[in-house]
Amino acid sequence: MRRLMLAALAAILLAPATARAGTYDLTIGTAAINVAGKDQTAMTINGSIPGPVLRFKEGEDLVINVTNTLAEDTSIHWHGLILPYQQDGVPGISFPGIKPGETFTYRFPAQQAGTYWYHSHSGMQEAVGMYGALVIEPKAREPFRYDREHVIVLSDWHPDDSPHKILSNLKMSADYYNYQKRTLSTFVDDAGKMGLGAALADRMDWGDMRMLPSDIADVSGYVFLANGRNTEQNWTGLFKPGERVRLRFINAAAMTFFDVRIPGLKMTVVQADGNNVRPVPVDEFRIAVAETYDVIVRPTEDKAYAVLAESMARTGFARATLAPRMGMAGDIPANRPKQYLTMADMGMAHGDMAGMAGMDHGTMGQGATHTMPDGSTMAGTRHEGQGMTHAMPDGTTMKGESHAGHSMPAQPTHTMPDGATMAGMDHSAHGAPASGDKADPFYAPGSGLMPKAAEGGKFLSYADLKAIKPLYPDRPAAREIEVRLTGNMERYVWSINGVKYSDAEPIRLKFGERVRFKFVNETMMTHPMHLHGMWQILDNGSGKYNPAKHTISIAPGKTVEADIEADAEGEWAFHCHLMYHMATGMFRKVVVERETAEAVR
Repeated sequence: MRRLMLAALAAILLAPATARAGTYDLTIGTAAINVAGKDQTAMTINGSIPGPVLRFKEGEDLVINVTNTLAEDTSIHWHGLILPYQQDGVPGISFPGIKPGETFTYRFPAQQAGTYWYHSHSGMQEAVGMYGALVIEPKAREPFRYDREHVIVLSDWHPDDSPHKILSNLKMSADYYNYQKRTLSTFVDDAGKMGLGAALADRMDWGDMRMLPSDIADVSGYVFLANGRNTEQNWTGLFKPGERVRLRFINAAAMTFFDVRIPGLKMTVVQADGNNVRPVPVDEFRIAVAETYDVIVRPTEDKAYAVLAESMARTGFARATLAPRMGMAGDIPANRPKQYLTMADMGMAHGDMAGMAGMDHGTMGQGATHTMPDGSTMAGTRHEGQGMTHAMPDGTTMKGESHAGHSMPAQPTHTMPDGATMAGMDHSAHGAPASGDKADPFYAPGSGLMPKAAEGGKFLSYADLKAIKPLYPDRPAAREIEVRLTGNMERYVWSINGVKYSDAEPIRLKFGERVRFKFVNETMMTHPMHLHGMWQILDNGSGKYNPAKHTISIAPGKTVEADIEADAEGEWAFHCHLMYHMATGMFRKVVVERETAEAVR
């Protein structure tokens, strides 16, 4: 008997080391929810929105069985995870999708740690509930302490229209959901503040571009949710006074950027898109669609704190609560004033850009020129709309900006909707570090979207993010690929380099190379660009400590650069994560392939 026991023990000790497998069963279906005052049908994962929080440990194998009970195809994409491309969950690129009645098993190792999420990549199912959080615990001790944690998944829900109806309406009129259109009354108000001539010129400028200063979000009217609950339903996370609480924020919204704050509490940002960063104490941060941020707070008082996620367009907010006991609620402050785009957000001074760029008002004197999309130049002087046009990336034309009524001194200014003036715009400062209350370098100077903390404190900038432990050795990129973010609002078509996905060739990368993506936002919208399967190392001026992100938000009129280490062979999706921008063409396939000779060997 003793010999048998020793043999059994030896067999256990000598057995090959295998990773533990974390297994989940997910069922895709539908269920009724009521977050807008009436029962509506949502697409759910295991019967709820969001789906369950999936937890794994770094190094173990993930086994996730996904069963489709819908009457249509579905899929699950593991957002931000490094994995074999066949497990990435994008129909048409990495696999065929999951047919009705089928079960698909995803299997891949957890190669990283951090806060991530998962969502459908089929049609527009994500916009009606198909998303959830995924957390991978690290092997090693984390560089920060906390006593408990909560996951907060932010999202938007439209109370009236389905995603397909929304897209149809946007195709009919890009301003269909703009509920802040300017009226005769607002013109009278503006004339009172700005003077009649300036107000008329302002209207002409925006009219020439067929835009409105309130075009911050393509879709308004959403109900905003925190963990699937609206403001009144008030999702609540508990704490004991004095505890350090880790909050894992995930923006799973279809179209909404959120500005997050917790009045009365300082937040320390410790992780961005799943990667640890040097701690940054902030009062507020902006989370783009598809991004994640982890923060640590330390409430010391025996009271409730409101967790407020206000939409960037100031159309409402999601509210959750941190409290020592259930049933409590924090105070809700008044809404902040609406935000409005400015001429800076129209890309009026892309001195470092091509395409729609070239309208550098800093050189608008006699003899100044505009660089046109084809590289030619156009004389400056006065542009009173006498038939002058700018060629757009998709071949359409845009009327020249009318400057009638504007005086153009050496340091030109634009009159803003509130009557204030704004200096000329210079996009050359991208990548510069932020300090104190200086303007965020990742927004165009004078931008109407420039972040500002509600209570006057620190607002997180991309420039603040520094990796604790860089994922890759620092090395120069072998080449640069320009990624111009383009679109046509009249037709509601979004594109990359003027070409929508259905007409585009893949972006091809060589396995092992480092490539620099130069994002040039030539539109008036902010685009959160997500690359599947590989990291985007954001150049924020931190050198080898530049942060690695899976999603990078590019503000209007800005150029942002990021390096890609092409270390994942296969075919990957690359797209704007705004649902209706992705659906109408701001999407590419990225192919990472080895050299032919190497592949043959």
